[in-house]
Amino acid sequence: MNAEYLTSLIVDEVKKQYRSVRRFAIHLGIPQTTVASALKNGVGGTAYTTVVLMCKELNIKLVNYDTPLPMDDKVIAMIENYHALDEKGQHCIDTVLKMEYDRCRAEGTIQSICDKRADFD
Repeated sequence: MNAEYLTSLIVDEVKKQYRSVRRFAIHLGIPQTTVASALKNGVGGTAYTTVVLMCKELNIKLVNYDTPLPMDDKVIAMIENYHALDEKGQHCIDTVLKMEYDRCRAEGTIQSICDKRADFD
């Protein structure tokens, strides 16, 4: 789910469920300016814990449960860092990640991981 889509989804749900940013912020117990900024500028630059709190309250699922992934502190920190980057930084990370994924797939590493994961199902 991309940040623009998620922001739009949150804005729509806040309007439907709370009718105002102020009410929503009071309910969450976080500053109204934080919520207003996230909704105006997009959630991409908002603290991960704040986005999770907003989504949880609005019943928006952030995870694709059909393909569960381990989300330890290292992965969460990586995601937070990624979202703090500008567009150029994110493009750089996307490029390197695709290259490494392709390298591992070519070596059979990814397939062997998938095979091992299937053994646990």
